Amino acid sequence: MPTLNWIGKDKIVNHDKEVPFRLMKKVKKFSLGKSENLIVEGDNLEALKALMPFYYGKVKCIYIDPPYNTGSEKWIYNDKVNSSRVREWLGRVVGPEGEDLTRHDKWLCMMYPRLKLLYDLLSNDGVIFISIDDNEFHNLKIIMDEVFGPNNFIQNFMWLHGRGKKDSWSRTLQQYILCYAKNKKKLGSWSILSYANYIFSNPDNDKRGSWFSGSISFSEKRSNKNHPNYFKIISPTGIIWERQWQCSEEEMNKYLKEKKIFFGVSPEYDNVPRLKIFPEDKSEQIPPNIIDDVGSTRDAQKELDNLMGNKVFEYPKSIELIKRLILIASNQKSIILDSFAGSGTTGQAVLELNKEEKGSNRKFILVEMETKIAKEITAERIKRIAKGYSYKKNNGEKIKVEGLGGGFEYVQLGVSLFDENGLINKKVKFNDLAQYVYFTETFTNMDKVKIKGNYIGEYNNSRYYLLFNGINKNVLDRKFLKKLKKDKEKKVIYADKYLLDEEILEEYNIIFKQIPYQIRVY
Repeated sequence: MPTLNWIGKDKIVNHDKEVPFRLMKKVKKFSLGKSENLIVEGDNLEALKALMPFYYGKVKCIYIDPPYNTGSEKWIYNDKVNSSRVREWLGRVVGPEGEDLTRHDKWLCMMYPRLKLLYDLLSNDGVIFISIDDNEFHNLKIIMDEVFGPNNFIQNFMWLHGRGKKDSWSRTLQQYILCYAKNKKKLGSWSILSYANYIFSNPDNDKRGSWFSGSISFSEKRSNKNHPNYFKIISPTGIIWERQWQCSEEEMNKYLKEKKIFFGVSPEYDNVPRLKIFPEDKSEQIPPNIIDDVGSTRDAQKELDNLMGNKVFEYPKSIELIKRLILIASNQKSIILDSFAGSGTTGQAVLELNKEEKGSNRKFILVEMETKIAKEITAERIKRIAKGYSYKKNNGEKIKVEGLGGGFEYVQLGVSLFDENGLINKKVKFNDLAQYVYFTETFTNMDKVKIKGNYIGEYNNSRYYLLFNGINKNVLDRKFLKKLKKDKEKKVIYADKYLLDEEILEEYNIIFKQIPYQIRVY
């Protein structure tokens, strides 16, 4: 398999293992209620490592929109990958040769260890989507083959995002969305109207049987009157519906003729026209690689400006685009991760899906490096979406948008688990170390509820114990033996030292591991 080489690769190829574990601390002041949703403020390399003991192998869908490396430095999101943070990191990790890096070398150094951590966070049936343009697409494809494996490549989706940028030779209308699976063999077939976990019903007593209600239109607010799919349809009761549809007029006429458009009102659905999807229709819903029906960058910009009250973020992604990706690659209980969160579009997409779909309870994790953006844009956007907001149209009309509900915990990165000398940081508490020890031993996530005293969990017929009450105060002695059963089950015990004969350790089937030297580094 061809691989890509660049200046600094030898220094960062295993850097994901060298990134220190940082503790995470919730900040109530910036949070919205108690929630399993997270907004993490901090460098995404360290944040991904900090998430590992809690989410290793648990994330079903990742969407990231990293810097495109266009060479533009006119805004806070430094697309040239030449910010002071990146330069400092490269100088520390790559060394003096980092001064000779081109912007493409820098971009690859920045992306590679992050991709490796994202790979580890994905579930076995998980999928990653990465937005990119022509500047780094060729490099990204090669390193994705290296990290994820060429056999796990799924598709290079193309989003037709608007009028495009032009030069003397052509007009660029698309952005790419590179898609890979953790393990393609674990994936089932995909549907553009994913309904693997939906409940089929028959509110209008259709003779063909039960069906699922699929969205087929944009809201009036999001409809583009200049789009070719903007047209009128008339319900059997004479109501005229005029908006942008998610199908062509020819396809709509076909659905109307087949009586597959539902106009009725029921406890489950409002009176917005919906597409009736029967079980046998699923094969027709495989997503095409060209996405041209989910709104443009301009639409996304206008909606975000209305939401925030002014222009706070350039070039946000379309909410409908992210919803489409989440729908085809996750179920209603999935964890969705975006480690280049920016304005927080992915978080809003998750909350909208939870509101729109009966039984949906997806969770999001958003990571944003810039403190100002994380607090004032990412978190603020999600708060407004959850609680509701108002904005004025150009004609002065005030529009009130109802809140979607939901919340999030705002998290900042705290101290490193180990200090610069490799010793346990004095600020680390029992639960922090227990989470890490259990994760590195089992590569699974510890259930805090099962902690009983020094017992932190069981895995594959081994019990795990941690003696940790401050630095150099943790001794495995005869007093502690009274808490253990003398049986054949293996007991792994972490402590500073032990005062027992080897025969006794063998008798109780104890494996002793010294803190901090025998704590495995992930």
